[in-house]
Amino acid sequence: MKDYYGLLGVAPDASVEHIKTAYRRKAAQFHPDRNPEPDAAAKFRAVQEAYEVLTDTDRRKVYDETRRTSLIDEPLVVAREIWTNYLGNMQK
Repeated sequence: MKDYYGLLGVAPDASVEHIKTAYRRKAAQFHPDRNPEPDAAAKFRAVQEAYEVLTDTDRRKVYDETRRTSLIDEPLVVAREIWTNYLGNMQK
């Protein structure tokens, strides 16, 4: 499961305004016209997907519930992904 909060670098209880601000920052960072890295387009699409899910109230509720369930069913896999995303954000 993708960690949308980690991709945008926001807390799970972040407001929609905070999510929008984080999205704009990440979108500018990974936009293929501004970032020459070969994987910039894929990162940009992932950031867009995270933004779309987290700013839609219904989709966010479903995502949060699925995320909680995943933590119960596969705690090590999900914990590693969350840890990697947050460490990756700290290094940038």
